Amino acid sequence: MTTLVYTHRSSLRHETPPGHPERIDRIKAVYSVLEAPHFTAVQRREAPRATEAQLRLAHSPEHVQRIFAMAPESGFEYLDADTVMSAHSLEAALRAAGAATAAVDAVFRGEADNAFCALRPPGHHAEQNKAMGFCLFNQAAIAAFHARERYDAERVAVVDFDVHHGNGTQDIFWADADMFYGSTHQMPLYPGSGAVSETGVGNIFNAPLRAGDGGEQFREAFNSIILPALDSFGPDLVIISAGFDAHVRDPLGSLELTEEDFAWATLRLMEVADTHARGRVVSVLEGGYDLQGLAGSVGVHLHALLHGESLSETLAENTDDEEDDA
Repeated sequence: MTTLVYTHRSSLRHETPPGHPERIDRIKAVYSVLEAPHFTAVQRREAPRATEAQLRLAHSPEHVQRIFAMAPESGFEYLDADTVMSAHSLEAALRAAGAATAAVDAVFRGEADNAFCALRPPGHHAEQNKAMGFCLFNQAAIAAFHARERYDAERVAVVDFDVHHGNGTQDIFWADADMFYGSTHQMPLYPGSGAVSETGVGNIFNAPLRAGDGGEQFREAFNSIILPALDSFGPDLVIISAGFDAHVRDPLGSLELTEEDFAWATLRLMEVADTHARGRVVSVLEGGYDLQGLAGSVGVHLHALLHGESLSETLAENTDDEEDDA
């Protein structure tokens, strides 16, 4: 199985004010995982810059122009109380969106089975006309429409397991029956959307969880709501909004998932992609604000993409092999 990882140094230059949870240390933790010896088989690519035309696939021209106009040459520019730009933020956001579209190109051209876009800032809160929740552009939605425009993908799915509901992706997909959005998230919690009753045109599937819920409830939500709906939809591409702030250690949520839960969800989504989408999966990094929880979760997520099995299964197989050799 071939896995691509997209990165760019601009993610290390997108500055936020002291104490802001969406900080440079996040991507440093992710990049430290990518340097581990067992990921040497992962192919690395530098993320290109998204074009304005690609941004406008998911966002209004006014939104795109506003973000470009507000980009500061120095200091900080606040788009809202939580969402801030510094001198290199626009470049980082363009590279994050460009990574997602390049990953789509790679999986549709057969250059890789799947891809992980390890960049920041996140994107799933960015609506068609609004930046919010640390997000400037919605790279998952941009990638979905890019797949339709460039490769005639008839049905594209975004599945989101961030602790926060991806209101932006839901907003952008709301009236488009050929775009699927499925989300597990804590509720109530920022941004306040994500109720089961929010269904769009029958293409939105929300499975809210309560504070304190853990792997059992998360897997039940996937098995009873997200996966059956996704299988019925039959996507030509599966995009994962891979937020890891539902981890038990994370300070911005109160769910109690572990690394193994993220590995399990990744593998279940890969199975759907194998059935309907020739295995095509593109994963984009969203949240995750505890550095240890983020690093461990990215590690098992990437291992699942690369090997098609969980890290615990790989370790068990290696132990069995060692016992056989003995």
